[in-house]
Amino acid sequence: MKHILFFLAALLLCSAATAQQKTNFKFNFGTGTTVKAYTPVTAESVYTESAGFGFISTADLTAVKPGKKTGITADYITSKKPFFFSVKIPEGNYDVTVTLGDLNGTSANTVRAECRRLFIKNLQTKKGEIKTVTFTVHVKDSIIRDANGNAVDKVKLKPREINYFHWDDKLTLEFNDTAVKVCAVEIKPNTTATTIFLSGNSTVVDQDREPWASWGQMIPSFFEPGKICIANYAESGETLSSFMGARRLKKVLSLMKAGDYLFIEFGHNDQKQKGEGIGPFTSYKRDLEYFINEVRKKGGTPVLVTSMNRRSFDSTGHITNTLGDYPAAVRQTAKEENVALVDLNAMSKVMYEAWGPEQSVKAFVHYPANTFPGQDKKLEDNTHFNTYGAYEIARCIVHAIQEQQLPIASFLKKDIPAFEPAKPDDVNQWYWPQSVLMVAVKPDGN
Repeated sequence: MKHILFFLAALLLCSAATAQQKTNFKFNFGTGTTVKAYTPVTAESVYTESAGFGFISTADLTAVKPGKKTGITADYITSKKPFFFSVKIPEGNYDVTVTLGDLNGTSANTVRAECRRLFIKNLQTKKGEIKTVTFTVHVKDSIIRDANGNAVDKVKLKPREINYFHWDDKLTLEFNDTAVKVCAVEIKPNTTATTIFLSGNSTVVDQDREPWASWGQMIPSFFEPGKICIANYAESGETLSSFMGARRLKKVLSLMKAGDYLFIEFGHNDQKQKGEGIGPFTSYKRDLEYFINEVRKKGGTPVLVTSMNRRSFDSTGHITNTLGDYPAAVRQTAKEENVALVDLNAMSKVMYEAWGPEQSVKAFVHYPANTFPGQDKKLEDNTHFNTYGAYEIARCIVHAIQEQQLPIASFLKKDIPAFEPAKPDDVNQWYWPQSVLMVAVKPDGN
């Protein structure tokens, strides 16, 4: 009993502290020059709890002021290596505005948030050009709160999740590319954006380390800022039932407002469950219906997503079904419940076969030994994607949103190139500057 009381007291203290935290920030990156209304950030500004902002490491950072001009664009911080900037901030959706470029030179910038969540991809500026870009980020913690903001429960995190950037009390930005130059960062709450929540397994989660990746961390880059925010609550190894058991669905529902969405993609791990009454048209279908009903109670819109195929070809170059009746159960449920369906299973089959057995390897985590630090054995994973493969799967999701004319399609960026699963993007045109965070151990699930 004492332990329960202590736990509840800790949750209440956490909730009260969160309510008092600052939520609006303006940072001027550079040599420390004071600019009105902006907090100076220098190359020595390492993150501390007391400061509430700063770089995770200041090694290799350089502050540059190329001329005599003043203001937030007069100086910048750069590095030859990727670097991370964190801000202590409460859970919620935020519009983040970054000012990038060099008044005396060129720049190339890729910006990701939390666990390698893509927002800005290789944005280049000409000599003397400054660009300001805004994107909308979801920041989460593991506390479950009631309608009044009181802490009532907690997500049951797996041990490895404790170190993820996306479960802490901070917003972390990763600046990366060949010549990244950051002049300023502004952060402000966004309480009106439609939130698209994602639930699923290792094929959806924001994978925190190279070379692994999933579609959930790529799809934010396709939406216009301000109107849509992607909130990825997927986790490796999860099934529909374990997602509920760990209180992940409860967490999502506690945040969901009328008009929000929940994309639901499970199956790879559900098919391994054994026991009486467990199967695609029994327990799995029942759990899908539960997700759907709970989302609708909140005024949200559920979207079912069939699991993408594994990379499994027969002798004729066609994909073999390794998922049994689970995709069919999703299709049946979507029809019976009148729910939007993203048939990723069908689209991935078309895309994999367009690549063929040899070319498709380039979309998955297949690398010879010693490609990455600490990787003494070759990697051959036919379920999990590298960054190129994850991006192409995200392209399939976007394609389905457009084809079905879901209301959120109007918030997709207008300059997205046309895409067909039968004509995937050329892997030789794919560009992804790698993060410094790498691991050779494959995610849970298969």
